[in-house]
Amino acid sequence: MKRSGLLHPELSALVARAGHTQTIVLADIGLPIPAGTPRIELGVSAGLPGLLDVLSAVLDELVVERVTVARETRVHSPEWHACLLGTLEQTPGEITHEDLKAALPGALAVIRTGEVTPYANVILHCGVNF
Repeated sequence: MKRSGLLHPELSALVARAGHTQTIVLADIGLPIPAGTPRIELGVSAGLPGLLDVLSAVLDELVVERVTVARETRVHSPEWHACLLGTLEQTPGEITHEDLKAALPGALAVIRTGEVTPYANVILHCGVNF
């Protein structure tokens, strides 16, 4: 049994196999994930677990080069967006929600949380630790 860090076996394995420039997407409960795109389902019920809690746990172990969110997040969910900025070490880049959805098939995996905030989706671009 692991002593600390990511205890969920699929999340731990995902972070361990992530390579430079690959992407991992953290998603709210409603993001449509294309068929064939690897996914890890974490949602227990509406709001559980919250995306920011999962993000914090992933960021403790994953080297992140940059972050991308949909610009609609800032507009439609400003309070959540402000909390997101407090969680990240860098300011996220922005794309449209449609472009974010179009990027899903190229992701190493999509982690679906129980988050119920509109447009609460985050693309993590993996970095390298040297």
